Amino acid sequence: MHNGGSFTVLLVEDDLNDIFLVKRAFKRAHIPNPLQIVTDGEEAIHYLRGDGKYADRNHFPLPCLIVMDIKMPRKTGFEVLEWIKHDAFMKRLPVVIVSSSDQPGDVDKAYEMGANAYMIKPVDFKAVEGLFTSITHYWGLECAKPQLEPAPV
Repeated sequence: MHNGGSFTVLLVEDDLNDIFLVKRAFKRAHIPNPLQIVTDGEEAIHYLRGDGKYADRNHFPLPCLIVMDIKMPRKTGFEVLEWIKHDAFMKRLPVVIVSSSDQPGDVDKAYEMGANAYMIKPVDFKAVEGLFTSITHYWGLECAKPQLEPAPV
């Protein structure tokens, strides 16, 4: 089944420079996907649960893709990934780890915990643009998206 079209991407990233680069990459590459941003793992869980200010799903829609760093304050990407993969509905969400860590232990742990992909953060802006164009194209056009809401009874 093909589910093309625009879908929300949730970026979970604490580095303000990286956030700036990703936002710029989306704009320069004309990536049509709405980008929601949270800056730590705890905030990511609040967003996904729809807690507090995130309760309004018109302003904070459930994402169809999470792009997340692993080294963050409050809750690490690994802790968020563990929460996502143990939640009855969120576990279906594709999670792409984009980290500066190329340590085999981090890569292996992310995949063991259910990450759908692990990519090393590029240092060059053009490479960041290419990376996010590839990610959104693949997950947006090539992959069917899971149903995240409970099925109606």
